[in-house]
Amino acid sequence: QPQESLEVTAVHSVAGALPAGQPLIERAPYYAPHHSASMPSLVGGGSGLPRPGAVSLAHNGVLFLDEAPEFSGRVLDALRQPLESGHVIVARSGGVMRLPAKFLLALAANPCPCGRHGLSGAGCECSPQMVKRYRARLSGPLLDRVDVTVTVEPVTRSELVGADAATETTAEVAARVREARDRAAARYADTPWRTNSEVPGHELRTRWQAAPGALSDAERDMERGLLTARGLDRVLRVAWTVADLAGHDRPLEEDVGHALELRTGIARGTVMAGS
Repeated sequence: QPQESLEVTAVHSVAGALPAGQPLIERAPYYAPHHSASMPSLVGGGSGLPRPGAVSLAHNGVLFLDEAPEFSGRVLDALRQPLESGHVIVARSGGVMRLPAKFLLALAANPCPCGRHGLSGAGCECSPQMVKRYRARLSGPLLDRVDVTVTVEPVTRSELVGADAATETTAEVAARVREARDRAAARYADTPWRTNSEVPGHELRTRWQAAPGALSDAERDMERGLLTARGLDRVLRVAWTVADLAGHDRPLEEDVGHALELRTGIARGTVMAGS
């Protein structure tokens, strides 16, 4: 979108990171800072006039934090505000700056410091206390803002050297995603929003409701303390995306169940159509 390109270009220009000979950035940014990144380099700041950090350089794109538990806890928790509001306010002696910071956050983490915890015959030497301390670096409030959690199993030898004829190509997946995004854009045509992730939870609960009874499992999870109010809103957004991918007019019980499984990792006994 032209407006998004202008916003990204303006941020990179202020940061002095505009590519030479490229007056307009037309490709969504991808930013992957090292786990030793400081607070100013991630959220913005510095001496004098504040400068954009990684969260703003990734605006309208992807911010990828590899080895996420190795980042400072203070730095990770500083992501909570921009994840919620889509902007960051940095105050320094030289002035106050409000910078856009609407990004897709991707976190990658090992199961333990050595990365071999839970693997049969892998020889993990991390104590239970070490594993607990390592995982605790990702705070509950930050994880509550993570919509999808996926456990990646080690690749087997046959998977590594074999060819799976059933594997979809990137072009096929991209086409399916475009169809789902077009379906969402048509639904929100007369609103300020274009994607499911932008719609406030109140609107999803009142204006675009799921099918009757579809939220029963999510409501039970809230009553049992497994899901927060923020978590319910995020489950609804993911459920709408699952429904758009499956071609449903609104989220059905299996769509919400799939969204809950993606968030909690607990199998719900449902499989998304086409998966």
